[in-house]
Amino acid sequence: MLLLMLVMAAIPLVLAGCTGNPLKGVGRPAPPPPKLAITPAPDSRDLPTSVEIGTAVTGGKVTEVAVTDPAGVRVDGAMRADGTSWMPSKALANKQTYTAQVTAKNDAGKAVTQKTTFSTMDKPAKRTVTNLNLQSDQTYGVALPITVSFDSDVPKDARAGIQRRLSVSTDPPQPGVWAWDENGRQVSYRAPDFWRPGTTISVRAALDGVPMGGGSFGDTDRAGTAKIGNRVFLEIDNATKQMSVFKDDVLVKKIPVSMGKSSTPTSSGKMVIMEKHESTVFDTTGSADPYVVTVANAQRLTWGGEFIHAAPWSVGDQGSANVSHGCTNVSDENSEWLMKTTRVGDLVTIKGTEVTLDQGNGWTAWNVSWDEFVKGSALPVPADIKPASPAPGGPANGGPPAADKPATPTPTPTSSGGGR
Repeated sequence: MLLLMLVMAAIPLVLAGCTGNPLKGVGRPAPPPPKLAITPAPDSRDLPTSVEIGTAVTGGKVTEVAVTDPAGVRVDGAMRADGTSWMPSKALANKQTYTAQVTAKNDAGKAVTQKTTFSTMDKPAKRTVTNLNLQSDQTYGVALPITVSFDSDVPKDARAGIQRRLSVSTDPPQPGVWAWDENGRQVSYRAPDFWRPGTTISVRAALDGVPMGGGSFGDTDRAGTAKIGNRVFLEIDNATKQMSVFKDDVLVKKIPVSMGKSSTPTSSGKMVIMEKHESTVFDTTGSADPYVVTVANAQRLTWGGEFIHAAPWSVGDQGSANVSHGCTNVSDENSEWLMKTTRVGDLVTIKGTEVTLDQGNGWTAWNVSWDEFVKGSALPVPADIKPASPAPGGPANGGPPAADKPATPTPTPTSSGGGR
């Protein structure tokens, strides 16, 4: 009898030790493996060397992509941040066969793997020459737009594919948007507001082998990492014939100028210093008013040939009359001071002249509003990228007062001549 009572007393203790619910999971089927679809399709041929491995996953995420060349050597690359594809670190080789194996898993550890084999095209007969304006180990002004230019027009149906191959990262983060000029010769990247001083910018234009339209393909990959310097803004007012130089939002100097005469007026608008030359030659041979002249301390503002430069021959007119062929003339002394003060990427605002700046005639990303600029993107614009509220009395980030907003005319052909 005593033995029976001890056994019965022990039963609740045994049950109490099983509160982990031995029936857990009973009646709940294990989740199925993820669904995975990859591209290119098996045995695809004559693909561009910029081809990416497309990955569409439902119920999981990609955990590995292994791409190997004909010798079985693994190709370097990485998944895009949005998970839509794997992108090689550099263009693949022409006329080669590659194998891609993609694995995806769900939270339960269930995995699925797919494999595809494809071949790349022969070397293209046509290449589009590209150029990136940001160079490594340089310091630029806060208004620098990142630009990629092309030696021929890029048709609209090719622009989205090209834009997807352009990437920008900034520290601290300042997200922006790429936007195309109307003729497709240049695509520019800027944030809603000027870069913060001290920002590090890294750019990659992975365009080697990318279709450019018209049977042409990109020439090479380009990349650069650079710094942003302090804030320098130049304002030139035709009414007063004076240039105001702002450094870190403080007016530090006023400089008398002479701009384009009525037959060859200087453009009004927001432009960016693109080049700086201690000495250069302006050659307008073949124009209606030909001349060849060497000038000192020249800073390019437009592709059409408008510069700020030393002009000792017009010192008597500087501050009172416009006598140039379109350039902004300053004295030797002031041109030397400007060369030491400014950087490529500094904003120059000119107002009150007879003509407005043509979009695309230079780095004109700041010559339109943010809402107008983003209309040039060939891809959807993230809704959360908005401009900051301007500081009182000035443009975004507290710069000097802006010029009147110009109209947006048709771009003009570029020229290397100077406006003298």
